[in-house]
Amino acid sequence: MTQPQTLQFKVRGMDCAEEVQILKREVGPLVGGAEHLAFDVLKAKMTVTSPGGRVDRAAIVRVVARTGMRALPWSDAAARAEPVGAWSRHGRTLLTALSGVAAVAGFAAHAVLAGGIGGALGSEGLGVADRVPLVARTLYALAILAGTWSVLPKAWFALRRLRPDMNLLMVIAVAGAVAVGEWFEAATVAFLFSLSLALEAWSVGRARRAVERLMDLAPQTARVLGATGESEVPAAEVPVGAHVAVRPGERIPLDGRVLAGRSEVNQAPITGESALVPKAPGDEVFGGTVNGDGALEVETTKLAEDTVLAHVIRLVEEAQSRRAPSEQWVDSFARWYTPAVLAVAALVLLVPPLVYAADWGDWIYRALVLLVIACPCALVISTPVSVVAALAAAARQGVLIKGGLYVELPARLRAVALDKTGTLTRGRPAVVDVVPLSGHDERDLLARVAALEARSEHPLARAILAYAKERGVDVVPATDFEILQGRGATGRIEGKPYWLGSHRLLEERGQETADVHQRLEEMSNAGQTAVVVGTGEHVCGLIAVADEVRPESRAAVEALRRAGIVSVVMLTGDNRGTAEAVAAVTGVDEVRAELLPAEKVAAIDELLARHRTVAMIGDGVNDAPAMARATLSIAMGAAGSDAAIEAADVALMADDLAKLPWLIHHSRRTLRVIRQNIAFSLGVKAVFVALAFAGAASLWAAIAADMGASLLVIANGLRLLRPAGPA
Repeated sequence: MTQPQTLQFKVRGMDCAEEVQILKREVGPLVGGAEHLAFDVLKAKMTVTSPGGRVDRAAIVRVVARTGMRALPWSDAAARAEPVGAWSRHGRTLLTALSGVAAVAGFAAHAVLAGGIGGALGSEGLGVADRVPLVARTLYALAILAGTWSVLPKAWFALRRLRPDMNLLMVIAVAGAVAVGEWFEAATVAFLFSLSLALEAWSVGRARRAVERLMDLAPQTARVLGATGESEVPAAEVPVGAHVAVRPGERIPLDGRVLAGRSEVNQAPITGESALVPKAPGDEVFGGTVNGDGALEVETTKLAEDTVLAHVIRLVEEAQSRRAPSEQWVDSFARWYTPAVLAVAALVLLVPPLVYAADWGDWIYRALVLLVIACPCALVISTPVSVVAALAAAARQGVLIKGGLYVELPARLRAVALDKTGTLTRGRPAVVDVVPLSGHDERDLLARVAALEARSEHPLARAILAYAKERGVDVVPATDFEILQGRGATGRIEGKPYWLGSHRLLEERGQETADVHQRLEEMSNAGQTAVVVGTGEHVCGLIAVADEVRPESRAAVEALRRAGIVSVVMLTGDNRGTAEAVAAVTGVDEVRAELLPAEKVAAIDELLARHRTVAMIGDGVNDAPAMARATLSIAMGAAGSDAAIEAADVALMADDLAKLPWLIHHSRRTLRVIRQNIAFSLGVKAVFVALAFAGAASLWAAIAADMGASLLVIANGLRLLRPAGPA
């Protein structure tokens, strides 16, 4: 079976949706259809996928060249670097400047030779082109040529194909203005169009650089420790298991585990956490995070291309090609918008003079104004800029969104389902209560329990040992240790026999009193697991262990309600008593306990029937069936799990449930910005259409308004890069 082939190109000159449509028409037939092409206007990137096998790279380059654009093989390094050569870097700016200077000089010469500004303006018009002095016409012509130089090849291609685009429409408008004697208007339109393209490229470049700053987080080199000392090695060449030195203040080059040293690490580039995270031997660290004041020795656990940051970078890049519904609507609108305006302009040109014997010059001019305002670029470019800005801002907060579709979805959520373990709770047991009995104190009881648990690997045992260590209890392992399968353990402490186990073991031994029974029932009702320790004569005490509720869980649930979520539901496979206890602490609206994976899916189906849009938050693996069924799947604490990052639509990189209400507000803010941009772009065009029909709009005013609209909607979209105020 033939394997599909994928090629990527940097396309110079692809600045707007118009160029994308041209490339789809011309390159599509080479690869079996436009559906095998993907475009990222912000990065000027074209991806070609051929399911049928080999793609002729040279043929694609030739076809792109015929359109007036230029295709180069894509590489991440080349894409981020500036183009080679002074003309490639500054040619557009120089031509725009030349056009502006020549237009001003032409007008000045015109005014001097025509007896003043009024004379210059009054000497233009149909049939009076000869009244414009030759020197002024020469300067105006230079301004026109410089302003349209970069679009002339594209316009010529569009004319040959009889498929008008914005470049052709603008050239026709300029040529028409010259034909009716409006030399100053023609020069002004050429300059303003060139200026708008240059400013638009700069504005779009700013959004592109915001994403590229994420790509630049990973250090390019690492200090690898070897037999002869430190050596600086490219990070991409460092193998798994290498020992890397990280000095204070440096970025950690690769994912790994701390071998030596202690420090605090800024993990905000990965998880969005604002607080520094303490690191000691045995702790995990991520490439791209910033070391604090201590020196660390790190053993690498992943190659450069497999780090968490590398996953994030790839997914952010892929996310830009997953188009939001707003982007799809705008593209569909733009496809019929420009031809419709062209048809209207033709009617404006022909109907009044032919039917009502109106002045040809006046109505030609009005038709030209309509052609100028036909450009849909302000409308088309604003939405992807807004989406990319939203993706980049979310990544800075440690929220990895997989595409434009998932930027908009959180704004529409009505219900949220949460897994308990690892989401509302920390996912690991912790000691929550110590109850000494029979004359023992807390320290004495902890010493005996820890002695019996010292050699156990059970999660409850590790929780008790960690608690004892925190309180400075010295642990001396018990002798004659023996496990009682499924019930507990026995051993000798200072020569005396002790036992440890569950409520069941206590009952078997016949040592349960009414007081102890009541305490154990209270612990069970609170969702706690009780560990009982005693001797042959009495019960020494009880230790309650539970999966600790995250301190931010209750506040996050309340914030979800304030954000408009009407139902917050816990879905868990745990027993009802434990689930009810966690629900009481967190304040969720509804509890579904003791669920199998299929029953979680059924619960999501029921929530969808009631609320239509439902998010499921889990670990991205164990809850995969339910997450797949939900409208939006969100992985919790995904930084340590590649599978979680890949499985969910959105990954919360840190164990911070508070990011969920933030995501909803961020999504709504993004939608507001997109709608503002669409409404403003269409509003400006509607106003100028009306002014054109009324004969109150000029060519230069129309192009200035279109340029201003483009810049304003781009700037509005880039606001999403800034942190939002209080929701």
